[in-house]
Amino acid sequence: KMAAAAGAAAAAGLWSEVNRCGQNGDFARALKSVNKILQINKDDVTALQCKVVCLIQNGNFKEALGVINTHTKVLTSDVIAFEKAYCEYRLNRIESALKTIQSASQQTDKLKELYGQVLYRLERYDDCLAAYRDLIRNSQDEYEEERKTNLSAVVAAQSTWEKVVPEDLGLREATYELCYNSACALIGQGKLNEAMKKLQKAEELCRQSLSDDSDVTEEDIEAELAIIHGQMAYIMQLQGRTEDALQLYNQIIKLKPTDVGLLAVIANNIITINKDQNVFDSKKKVKLTNAEGVEHKLSKKQLQAIEFNKALLAMYTNQADQCRKLSASLQSQSPEHLLPVLIQAAQLCREKQHAKAVGLLQDFADQHPANAAEIKLTMAQLKIAQGSVTKACMILRSIEELQHKPGMVSALVTMYSHEEDIDSAIEVFTQAIQWYQQYQASETRGANPKSPVHLSLIREAANFKLKHGRKKEAISDLEELWKQNPKDVHTLAQLISAYSLVDPEKAKVLSKHLPSSDTMSLKVDVDALENSHGATYVRKKAGKLTGDNQQKEQGQGEVKKKKKKKKGKLPKNYDPKVTPDPERWLPMRERSYYRGRKKGKKKDQVGKGTQGSTTTGSSELDASRTASSPPTSPRPGSGAAVSATSNVIPPRHQKPAGAPATKKKQQQKKKKGGKGGW
Repeated sequence: KMAAAAGAAAAAGLWSEVNRCGQNGDFARALKSVNKILQINKDDVTALQCKVVCLIQNGNFKEALGVINTHTKVLTSDVIAFEKAYCEYRLNRIESALKTIQSASQQTDKLKELYGQVLYRLERYDDCLAAYRDLIRNSQDEYEEERKTNLSAVVAAQSTWEKVVPEDLGLREATYELCYNSACALIGQGKLNEAMKKLQKAEELCRQSLSDDSDVTEEDIEAELAIIHGQMAYIMQLQGRTEDALQLYNQIIKLKPTDVGLLAVIANNIITINKDQNVFDSKKKVKLTNAEGVEHKLSKKQLQAIEFNKALLAMYTNQADQCRKLSASLQSQSPEHLLPVLIQAAQLCREKQHAKAVGLLQDFADQHPANAAEIKLTMAQLKIAQGSVTKACMILRSIEELQHKPGMVSALVTMYSHEEDIDSAIEVFTQAIQWYQQYQASETRGANPKSPVHLSLIREAANFKLKHGRKKEAISDLEELWKQNPKDVHTLAQLISAYSLVDPEKAKVLSKHLPSSDTMSLKVDVDALENSHGATYVRKKAGKLTGDNQQKEQGQGEVKKKKKKKKGKLPKNYDPKVTPDPERWLPMRERSYYRGRKKGKKKDQVGKGTQGSTTTGSSELDASRTASSPPTSPRPGSGAAVSATSNVIPPRHQKPAGAPATKKKQQQKKKKGGKGGW
């Protein structure tokens, strides 16, 4: 009895110690006291609960969960459900946490709060929204602001990832967290300018709230603002301001924030800006996306986008095997997704395996008809790149849901025109027009009014047929257009023009419907037209011509002044007594006396013939020494006048005297340049 009493007294003292340490927040010391209590009574339910709480407060979630699982008989789900679910949630065992919460017999407020967090992590946003609405409606405590923040985060996630138009929750954006979430929702809707204003407001509120605390430094404020600045940079990137976005992204990375999720997103966005440029920087940044814990911080779509960009980076860096491996893994995770198969096809094209790429895309289109349209557009692009325009047209025409679209019709007609296949182009127009006729007949129950798109297609078809000389085929289209709008003079004129070559009588009948010149009132400001620059010029010119004609008719007036021709500039050494060289306008190579340059000959070497033979002396060849030679106009490169007497070699047998000197100059320049080439 005395031992039992002593044990009870010791336990009481230990419990007092546990209570005091708990109030002071010293859970490490409280844990020691709890362990001593459990040595006295190992199955004490309260002591076990306190031990789990102390371990959770110290961040030892795995150990706390081990204690719960070891004492399942004592710590039943009713007693410890929240603590167990919380440990599983913090250990990123989200599915297990959900099961624990759902298996609890009583749903306490704590479990409901945790349930909302678990649903958010599982990306079940509709259920999460309902859970938080219920909590806000039925709770009145100091955590109401946090619940509203979480509610706005759910709405932002719906807008961003599910493209759901967010409803107005009527939340007063008094904190920077609420402003930030509101900005994210606006980004999801594409309202980028409004989102930027919200983020600027969030930054201002954040600075105000943190500057009030004297212990917070400027570095702490910048670290807190990092996520807001990251979203600002993302908006800049979406707006095409890539340089500004890149600068802000790099500023955030220099701060070295502790949020691995934020770093991964920023690194991924920088990689998307770099694309196939600056791949070494992208390789550095991709390491940030592989940090531990990233998969628990980001949504599934964010993680998927990062993996897609890794595959593209592998392709840009010519890591073909790595690219194939990553894209194949992505395709196995999301078989219906387009990007993995497109990346594989792009890699095959880089390897010049275009036929294999088209086959891969065709297999995907056959397996996933819902996504076949986008795949077939890519296939057509590949065929065009290969020069197979006709095959590309066949692929495009196989996309039934796009056949009638004006953009598709325009593309097909352009391609067929390029191939000079006018019949096929007209067939494309005909099929599209028929589709609209059938569609509108079913929609309007036989009333069949023409929509603007339908009428536009008919007009384009008519213009195309007229352009290519198919006037007979254009007549039916023009009649349809005129029937829809009898006041359309332009269409009537086209119709008359078409009939004039086919049925002149019909053209005459239709011409009666043209308005008379008296009834046509053109709203033209005559004074403004006459005072315009072009009209003034034409009027002046016409006035001059009229005046000249009148003078000619009357035989009076002055003779029109002739413009004086400017005398051409003559050479400095021009001699009017010498007849100019008739071939002076021709290049030297084209003149009759040019015999080409002889390589390797010096200036004074003029000898010809076999070794030992003599030639005429250079003095005899100098025509300037003959007194009877009449002077002529000097030619470029010639140092002496040429004689026309019979005892002198005529010019066609001479070579220009200046040529060797020029050649020597060129040789000197060549030597000066050395072996460097150009």
